[in-house]
Amino acid sequence: MKVLIIEDEAELAKSMAEYLSAEGYICEQAHGFNAAIEKIGVYDYDCILLDIMLPDGSGLQLLDELRQQNKQDGVIIISAKDALDDKIKGLKMGADDYLAKPFHLSELTARIFSVIRRKQFSNANTISLQELQIDLLAKSVRVNDTVVPLTKKEFDLLIYFIGNRNRVISKSTLAEHLSGDFADMLDNHDFVYAHVKNLKKKLHEAGCGHYLKTLYGSGYKWTDPA
Repeated sequence: MKVLIIEDEAELAKSMAEYLSAEGYICEQAHGFNAAIEKIGVYDYDCILLDIMLPDGSGLQLLDELRQQNKQDGVIIISAKDALDDKIKGLKMGADDYLAKPFHLSELTARIFSVIRRKQFSNANTISLQELQIDLLAKSVRVNDTVVPLTKKEFDLLIYFIGNRNRVISKSTLAEHLSGDFADMLDNHDFVYAHVKNLKKKLHEAGCGHYLKTLYGSGYKWTDPA
């Protein structure tokens, strides 16, 4: 899962990124309005952590820009301004949650998980698709009664495919999802092929149907069981 931290306090942004990275998230940072505008115009995120008070603009303006672009990224407003008016205005503009500083990083992680779960999986903690069962909290996968030992990136790919099922996803989109804007500096995206190949192999060997399809020249697609 990919998170964008829009926060001008460098130390706070760093501590958030380090904590969330340890929890398995891909984290990118923008320390001002203009840097954030550039990122949200190019990339998609599972969740954006948005500070209202930025040195070169307002976080609420960024929220408005997200909605004008019809972006579906989850948004959690984070601000020292614990004023009711800001909270109400942000939520009315489409933010998914509001967290006032100071906060515990464990609470932040819980809020992010809740937003992603609500937007992608209708508030469910578990996903069941035919013989496949996924526990989002435990980050575990079973096919019938067989545990499937996935790496963090393989699990992230599986959730991403299911969250975007019946849609064709290009290799470049998957590279961005797994590596963030670092993907732009890579000569090729062959690592995506390797991760997808391993994921498909592990699921098939455990007895899962061939729901994840490779569409040569286009990308990949998770097709719902008939």
